[in-house]
Amino acid sequence: MSWWNYRRQAQILQSDYQVILPVLDGHAGSDRPFTSIRDNADAIIAWIDYFCGGHVCLIGGLSLGGQVLLEMLSVRRDICRYALVESASVIPSPLTHALTAPAFGSSYGLIRNRSFAKLQFASLHMQQALFEDYYRDTCLIQKADMIAFMQASTAYSLNPAIAGTAAQVHLFAGEKENRRILRSADAICGAIPGSRLTVLPGLYHGGFSLNDPQRYAQTIREIAVD
Repeated sequence: MSWWNYRRQAQILQSDYQVILPVLDGHAGSDRPFTSIRDNADAIIAWIDYFCGGHVCLIGGLSLGGQVLLEMLSVRRDICRYALVESASVIPSPLTHALTAPAFGSSYGLIRNRSFAKLQFASLHMQQALFEDYYRDTCLIQKADMIAFMQASTAYSLNPAIAGTAAQVHLFAGEKENRRILRSADAICGAIPGSRLTVLPGLYHGGFSLNDPQRYAQTIREIAVD
């Protein structure tokens, strides 16, 4: 994920919480190429071990970041007290996985074309104010990294060890997301005892955190005092 996705949320919350915004490998601002979801999970756990004594109050993750968070919860049952997972897929898509490399191989050059980027951005249903950040960071992602994390995301399946997490897990998905995400939300909820699933009316992929930072921040406040 890119830090700017949660810039406003961090500003709202930082008066009461210490907010850390990690950048996933391969994304703009990262210091190493993307290798795997598990490697990202291990790296963030190591950081929490070193700087936070091995435990934090709450971790949130969207899409690929949500998959990394699920892997963290599987690897370290007590890494956090609360987890907020938004729009994460745990149902592999073999066809999309197979087509990722050829698709990006032929279209990667279009990423730096502003007109094409605007079309892509519009399809994501993100608030317009985020376009310049989106365009700048997308232009900085290397083709190999983009292919790598897209392939990892479309191949990801839920680690059975997730059932042992000690975190209270809150799941969010938009009503207008694709069926794979909605089915994944149900699967995650079924795999984690005591987890809570909220399907948000009228929202597309990532619409909760990306387009309504005030509500997202308030939800974190409510979860953290539950």
